[in-house]
Amino acid sequence: MDVQPLSHVVDLVASRPARAGDTRVVAVDGPSGSGKTTLARRLAHLLDCQTIHMDDLYPGWDGLAEAPGLLVDQVLHPLSQAEPASYRRWDWHAHQWAESHPVAPEPVLLIEGVGSAALRCAPYLSLIVWIEAPREERMRRGLERDGETYRPHWERWARQEQELFAADHTRERADLVVDGFPSVAHDPDTQVVLTS
Repeated sequence: MDVQPLSHVVDLVASRPARAGDTRVVAVDGPSGSGKTTLARRLAHLLDCQTIHMDDLYPGWDGLAEAPGLLVDQVLHPLSQAEPASYRRWDWHAHQWAESHPVAPEPVLLIEGVGSAALRCAPYLSLIVWIEAPREERMRRGLERDGETYRPHWERWARQEQELFAADHTRERADLVVDGFPSVAHDPDTQVVLTS
C-alpha cells in the first residue's frame, strides 16, 4: 500500500500527452460501488475540469457494452478531430434519451464510470485510474444508496462488468490502481491509497 497525495495524480495527468486533440482525458474506472464518483469529484476539483459520468451514457440496465462506443462516437473522436463534441443523457426514469450536453475542448476532461477505460476508448486516454473494493462492501454501498429493490439490477449489472473487464483487461491496463476500501490510515479528502 502506498499513500499518495491527490496532487500526485494531478501531476501525473500534467505529465501525459493529450490524445484527444488538445485534451488530456482521464478515465476513472472500476466496478460499481468501488468509489469512482467520490474519487472523480475530488480529482475534478483539483484538475478544474468537466466530468462526464458514464451513468448518463448507459442506455438502461443492459446498456454497458454499448456505452464505450457512444462515448467514443459522441465525445472522444470529435475532440480528437477538433470537431464539436456532445453527448445525450439517458433518462433512467423515462427509459429514453434526453437532452444533449456539450463538451468543450478544455485541457483536461475527466470521465468516471464503468467502461470509461474500455479498449474502445483507450487510444484517446491520457491516464487510466482503476479503483476497487471488496464485492461485499461494494454491494453494501450500492444497496444503501439505491435500496434493496435494486439488488436484481445490481447483480445483472455485475455480470456485465465482469464480462467487459475480463475482455478488455481494464485493471491490467491501468496507470494507477486505487484501494477504494483501504485499511491504512489516510485522509480521503487529500490522499489516495495505491495498491500498484
